[in-house]
Amino acid sequence: MPHAIPPASPALRRWMPQCCRALLLAGIALQTMPAMGQALRIGAASPVSSADPHISNTTSNFAMTGHVFEPLVARDAQLRLRPGLAESWRAISDTVWEFRLRPGVLWHDGRPLVAEDIAFTIGRVPNVPGSSGGFSGAVKPIMRVEVVDERTLRLHTAQPHPLLPNDLASVQIISRHAGTGAAPEDYNSGKAAIGTGPYRFVRYQPGQGAAFARNDSYWGGRPHWAEVDYRFLPNNGARSAAILSGDVDVIDQVPGNDLARLKRDPHLRVSEIPGMRLIYLQADFSREGQPPGVSGPEGEPLERNPFLDLRVRRALDLAIDRAALAERVMENTAIPTGQWLPEGTYSHNPDVRPTRADPAAARRLLAEAGFPQGFRVTLSTPNDRYPGDARTAQAVAQFWTRIGVRTEVEALPWATYLARGPKQEFGFRLGGWGSSTGEASYLLRNVLGTYDRQKGWGSPNFSRYSNPELDALTSRAIAIMNDDAREAALRQAVQIGASDLGILPLFLLKNAWATRQDLVYEARADEQTLAASVRPARR
Repeated sequence: MPHAIPPASPALRRWMPQCCRALLLAGIALQTMPAMGQALRIGAASPVSSADPHISNTTSNFAMTGHVFEPLVARDAQLRLRPGLAESWRAISDTVWEFRLRPGVLWHDGRPLVAEDIAFTIGRVPNVPGSSGGFSGAVKPIMRVEVVDERTLRLHTAQPHPLLPNDLASVQIISRHAGTGAAPEDYNSGKAAIGTGPYRFVRYQPGQGAAFARNDSYWGGRPHWAEVDYRFLPNNGARSAAILSGDVDVIDQVPGNDLARLKRDPHLRVSEIPGMRLIYLQADFSREGQPPGVSGPEGEPLERNPFLDLRVRRALDLAIDRAALAERVMENTAIPTGQWLPEGTYSHNPDVRPTRADPAAARRLLAEAGFPQGFRVTLSTPNDRYPGDARTAQAVAQFWTRIGVRTEVEALPWATYLARGPKQEFGFRLGGWGSSTGEASYLLRNVLGTYDRQKGWGSPNFSRYSNPELDALTSRAIAIMNDDAREAALRQAVQIGASDLGILPLFLLKNAWATRQDLVYEARADEQTLAASVRPARR
């Protein structure tokens, strides 16, 4: 039924396409698009770097490619493990896991899924051209893949690895026949983008978006949407404008300054859930000498890297008012934290609390460390990847400047930021990490783990933090078969990581989506935006 759209705010009108702006200002009614059989238009906040499912371990990449490709083990909206391409799995010994594939699963070209495809995927993941090996940690524990028959395989590990099914939920399976010799550009063009998922690849356009078509032969049942238009809308104003104007049907990462307004709009529906995404800061640990963007209080060179001194890291940590960040900068769409998991999750350590701001103590620590006049630093951040990323960096810069650490912010597009990070070009940086496994070791291995390409650890650890004691404890913890004992060891690792300040946790994001009123989005703790999670509202 037609309905009138209320006038948009001035901030939103600046970002609206001219045609949509004219419609809104004139008060012209927009028709609600019939749900069944129509194209679903998604406005996603985070651009995706490639259609290759193994190129980058980011939630945005995983969500987009997840329309085409699927993992052996799936996760529901609450991050609980569910059968995916594997209908079952079991540990047949401490070092052998057996996976049984679903019968009748077909690739988009009609060929059957077989165990050899899984073996091929596991072999490809650490060796993708142009990748920093972001998914390597999930498969590195696997020493040998034993193909028992077309539907059964056994994965042999060097030591007990109870988290293997959880880890494999992060690895999307590709076909051997389409993937042999394929490079990322072959997935971007669609040549190798042949999956088993609910949607077939139509196109991918860097910086713009992707399109998918319904897979009528999908093993999980006929998908609801005939087509999916997956658009990248990194600008907050443009994204809100698009859902208000009816230009898209669903948006993710609802901007905090628009959240209340969108909730009040009778033509829209907002879905929310506490998320697993940590926003954190990390210093450069890669060099003994002066890091990039760091100098003395008058701009003079420094003889040493100040961030290698724990007193300096503690001073910077004490300078930050996390409550102010969550309440004012993020407008109550974030929760202050001192670790990377929300309360109530497995291996969350209740004894690790957010640091309370104490600027006076911070200045004393700087003086003790030999920096009574402070120093200068550039804080680098993406400006289009995480909600409030650049605004958060600006607020942190003010906190640090007040204790004598004069801070400038370098805000970069995500593509530029992501390219420079692995080269250790940042003196201090803002990052984000979603613990999609729902337990502490995922960040311990990836963000705090010492960089080791052979081991598959630390590829997102751009700053090259290294703590051998923490690495050893993490390695022991993830080999413990008993869940309670493993949780106790992981909690101890969380305590060590928090005390050594390999990262400075700021806050955990709340996840929010806005849809047309006649649609419902099943909010996901892992913040993935999926066409399969959008359904017509019950009437």
